[in-house]
Amino acid sequence: MEIEETSVEETSIEKTIKEQIGSNPILIYMKGSPDQPQCGFSAQSCQVLMACGERFSYIDILSNPEIRSSLPAISEWPTFPQLFIQGELVGGCDIITEMYESGELLPMIKEAAEKVAAE
Repeated sequence: MEIEETSVEETSIEKTIKEQIGSNPILIYMKGSPDQPQCGFSAQSCQVLMACGERFSYIDILSNPEIRSSLPAISEWPTFPQLFIQGELVGGCDIITEMYESGELLPMIKEAAEKVAAE
């Protein structure tokens, strides 16, 4: 019986994560908040997103331990932060920074923001 409860809980967390990713066009799972990041990688990733000039959503994985433990299996990405744009995993801090510096990130952010504005 305990096994069933665990699998139901995991399914519930999985569902929650998928709903968060699906309903937020620009979403970062991070340690802390954009105003008070709790690690350097989260801080740098938020600075990059803020430099893009569009609103984005965030989930603090430190205050959501079940998401913190479940998300890496769902996204197949082991570390945080994790940035999702239009439901797709972009990557972590290094990839976010590289894409911003190469000019790839800004158009993705703008496109996601424009879709929200059009709805």
